[in-house]
Amino acid sequence: MQGTAPVVVVEPPSGVARLPLVCDSPHSGTRYPADFVTRVQFAQLRQAEDTHVDTLWAAAPRHGATLLAAQFPRAYIDPNRAIDDLDPALLDGPWPSPLKPGEKSRLGYGLVWSRIAADQPMYDRPLQPAAVQSRIDGFWKPYHAALSAAVGRAVADFGALWHLNLHSMPNNAYEKLRIKPTRPLADFVLGDREGTTCEPALLDVVEATARAHGYTVARNDPYKGVALIGEIGNPAEERHSLQIEIRRPVYMNEATREPNDGFAPLQRCIEATIAAVAAHVRLQLERR
Repeated sequence: MQGTAPVVVVEPPSGVARLPLVCDSPHSGTRYPADFVTRVQFAQLRQAEDTHVDTLWAAAPRHGATLLAAQFPRAYIDPNRAIDDLDPALLDGPWPSPLKPGEKSRLGYGLVWSRIAADQPMYDRPLQPAAVQSRIDGFWKPYHAALSAAVGRAVADFGALWHLNLHSMPNNAYEKLRIKPTRPLADFVLGDREGTTCEPALLDVVEATARAHGYTVARNDPYKGVALIGEIGNPAEERHSLQIEIRRPVYMNEATREPNDGFAPLQRCIEATIAAVAAHVRLQLERR
């Protein structure tokens, strides 16, 4: 992906009033850097992508939202992880600052992925710290800078923010997370870190719209939200951040990554969801 910007930012078109609504897709990138050399086959490597999520939400700017989408793959460097959520065992030398690998790193899905599956290491040998730092500087930092700019502009102009962090999830999500399920995986999973990152009304709007279109919805099961909504969301300061996961077989073939017959109906549901969230945001602004 030499010469390609690491993140694309789409603002509302001319004639559409901008809202303090920011949507970001940190894992939908499909442009693989030349230095991303792993031991796994490319088709399997792509299983990490939230393929097409940015396309599914492409209508967001037409409703007043700013839409950001990563262009690089999450397995290369994950912008939805803290910068210190890195497994030191992945490195062939010391890191210059303290590391705090969390549960995602333990599973192999930290800042830099160490495994594509529980029993499949990504690399034949440890990575040089300088190579990992290059990924941070060239991809993680630009994504965070673009997102911070969009969030900061919304807060500065409106004194409030609504943020949708957009993802898709594999059909075997419980298995990958090593969780024993108590029910089938829902079509939509809404994560607010157990009620700490956004107002309940935002979840209500998204859930009601998805259910009206025939989809099942769960809250914080199995995904509660990770670094980005934790950093951005602060309801006490009118900063509302919600993670939205969509079950991949609803809209695509997980093996080929190609859209299936469910893509168009889901996209219609998502546009209705964006419209409902935008209406909710406008109403909240009017009430202030």
